Amino acid sequence: MDKRRENSFLSRCAYGVADIYGGGAFVIIGTFFTVFLTKALGMPPALAGTIPLIGKVWDAVTDPVMGNITDRTHSRFGAKRFYILIGAFVSAVTFILMWVPLPQASVGLKYIFYVLMYMLFSTGFTIVMVPYNALLPDMVDDYTQRGRYTGVRMAFSAFGNIIAGLGSTLIITDNTDSSRYLLAALIFGVLFCLAILLTFFGTWEKEKPVIKISLRESFVQSFTVYKSLCFRLFILIFIFGQAATDFVTGLAVYYIDDVLNAYGGGRFTYLMGVILISQFIGMLIFNPVMAKTDKKMPILIGFPVRIAATLAMLAFSHEGAPFAVILGLTFIIGLGMAGSSVTIYAILADMADVDELITSINRPGTCSGMATFIRKICAGLSVSIIGLLLAMVGYDETIAAAGARQAAATQTGIAYIYIFVPVLLCLITIFVTARFPLDKKAFAVIRREVARRKGEDTSKPTAEEIAICEKVTGYRFDQLWRRDNALKM
Repeated sequence: MDKRRENSFLSRCAYGVADIYGGGAFVIIGTFFTVFLTKALGMPPALAGTIPLIGKVWDAVTDPVMGNITDRTHSRFGAKRFYILIGAFVSAVTFILMWVPLPQASVGLKYIFYVLMYMLFSTGFTIVMVPYNALLPDMVDDYTQRGRYTGVRMAFSAFGNIIAGLGSTLIITDNTDSSRYLLAALIFGVLFCLAILLTFFGTWEKEKPVIKISLRESFVQSFTVYKSLCFRLFILIFIFGQAATDFVTGLAVYYIDDVLNAYGGGRFTYLMGVILISQFIGMLIFNPVMAKTDKKMPILIGFPVRIAATLAMLAFSHEGAPFAVILGLTFIIGLGMAGSSVTIYAILADMADVDELITSINRPGTCSGMATFIRKICAGLSVSIIGLLLAMVGYDETIAAAGARQAAATQTGIAYIYIFVPVLLCLITIFVTARFPLDKKAFAVIRREVARRKGEDTSKPTAEEIAICEKVTGYRFDQLWRRDNALKM
């Protein structure tokens, strides 16, 4: 591989631009999908919240299968880039179909239709994001260089958040008008397709042997990635860190509309703009911090500050509160939110190396598939729990569809959910992140030991290196590099 191309900023941009889709699609879905179903179509919130959860059950099949299909595919474009190319078009179509309105249909028919559309969207997302998340390890080997590529990717993800979040709020000026949601979907579906195609044309992929195992064995392999201690801790960081973000974006409409009574006059757009722009700024701040310190630092620095700003919102969660103060606190919250995305995707690129030391098999597609599966499970559970919590505090979909405000007790309940649930999730994320064992030094040890096992390094491991390998993997040193670790649960 030409090192000049690998070190090029344009190459990093070409790799990162596809995450305009990865970031932007979930901002629109997380912010508006439940709102679309409840406020525009009159579906009960508890029922609407189960739709993403059913989609995640479907992901339990599609994500592992896609990861294994990727590792088993040979193409002149590279296996991962081949599916990225196909997925560019599939993802755009499936995203648009989610927002086709059925205003006159019965609740039961609406429910079945949107469950099926969400499942189609999840499949399209899988076709793109599983290979995409697995692409970087097959492009770049260096730990620090991977961090730079991830940093640019996260900048594009934040940019996708901004244009999707702000653009959708500017289009959906009336959250009870179902046609506005479809218009937003059409515009952003085309944009997402173009972004993914730019990544296809601007990236490369190293050739490697195709994994030759049966489909049954490949399905079992998908779940053996969880035998790695490092991967289990990573997944917990992923779940709680991203859920803390999902609860903010998923409840923002309800918080502004029902608690503050401030949806009109463009104030919801201002709030979303502050959240998204501050995340973008946070990523620009955290990327160099991560490069000079550790991939865990964005969470360990950003989340405590975010918790303080979130708790301060308690004093201003009522109608007539000074909106400038709310925007200021939201800006600080957004800076902290950036920490989880930067940390999570930087760590993900290294998980295949740890897995290879355990199993002797290089399977970034499988690791990516299970991580993507967890991300979508997290998003689905967040939406489902939001729906259930709204129902618990007395949210009335009939009042919502009529454009009226909820009862005072319901408004207070929404405010408490908006504040205390993300705080709890942030605390859990900090606790797990502090215990994550893979840093720059440990990664170098893992890579050196993989080289030894392949016969590419003739040095002998030191006692310290053995201890690091055992701490990172959760395996005894003499149990590493065994194919059975991948084939048996």
